[in-house]
Amino acid sequence: MAGGKQELKRSVSIIPCFVFVELVIMAGTALLAYHFEYTDTFPVHIQGFFCYDSTYAKPYPGPEDASRAPPVLVYSLVTAVPTAMILVGELAGFLCWPRQRKEKTIVSGECCYFIPLLRRIVRFLGVYSFGLFTTTIFANAGQVVTGNQTPHFLSVCRPNYTALGCQLPGPQYITDRGACAGNPALVTAARKAFPSKDAALSAYAVVYTAMYVTLVLEVRGSRLAKPTLCLALAGPAALVGVVRVAEHRNHWADVLAGFLTGAAIAAFLVTCVVNNFRSKAPAAQKPVPAESLASVPGVGLPCVESPLEKFSVAQRVRDPPEEQDFSTLLTRGLERQLARSLRMGGHAGAARPYEITELCSQKSPDPQLCLFPTTPDVLIPSRSVTSEGWSR
Repeated sequence: MAGGKQELKRSVSIIPCFVFVELVIMAGTALLAYHFEYTDTFPVHIQGFFCYDSTYAKPYPGPEDASRAPPVLVYSLVTAVPTAMILVGELAGFLCWPRQRKEKTIVSGECCYFIPLLRRIVRFLGVYSFGLFTTTIFANAGQVVTGNQTPHFLSVCRPNYTALGCQLPGPQYITDRGACAGNPALVTAARKAFPSKDAALSAYAVVYTAMYVTLVLEVRGSRLAKPTLCLALAGPAALVGVVRVAEHRNHWADVLAGFLTGAAIAAFLVTCVVNNFRSKAPAAQKPVPAESLASVPGVGLPCVESPLEKFSVAQRVRDPPEEQDFSTLLTRGLERQLARSLRMGGHAGAARPYEITELCSQKSPDPQLCLFPTTPDVLIPSRSVTSEGWSR
């Protein structure tokens, strides 16, 4: 808002870009995440295992829905909490600090008006949704490519150690695809451990929301409100990782890799896509014309007095009034005699004639300031003052 009138900006590309670019990318990302999650379009890599390996011999904890942090709860939290936080933050900022929204209202056509509040909400929530699908794709892709087993893999695999030759001396590494006699669905799910998808989604939601709270929300008079809110968001995400490890559904390395994946995606989107939740920077200021520089007041510089002036002023202050005239005449006489002796020495064959140049400085009315520093009244080379000159 400027001058009581709403600033408008016309754009004919915002709606076509949103419909034919943004929505298409979002739909493609969601479709790819669905194929990774619920279909066998991308087969899981079959990784071998050692006979009687205690790393994968933990008891089966049951289906995912029986967990203390079931996927339904995790997905609901990572969707609802950031959405509610962004909506509340944008509404509060629009109502309490309307001057901070530097963006203009965009008009597309004759009927479509996009106010800054609507644009920011759609932008931030749209990027967040895109990041959720992207995090799911990255986590599922890592699980499919690596094929790392869960800690309870041997409990659901149920390999026939006798048929596999595990009685032979030495460790036996089993790579047979038909080594598992358990439920194929459970065996396939037990091969998807690295990285932990629940940990990745939790870290993504926490980092994205914490950066929004830190960079956008304004809490005056309190230094602990933002850190407390961010830590309250990070607590459940950390608990998700702890539960995954405690229930033998993932290793510590799987959980840490999931946290790193989600946090990296969130930091990238916030920094490079939504520009730290800030509006576009205002246009650069035009250079000041040269004509306007004439009206700029000059800055006074301190006046530098010559040594002779300081000496004469000190002499006038120290001497009484009747002695000042005599001292002035004596000083002038000495200067004339010195100049005459130097001229005579120069004519006598000196390598370089010397001359006394008297410079007078223009002083300002203010004794403390002047535009140009004053120069010494008399320039006398130090090597010219010798005993011979005085003798002459």
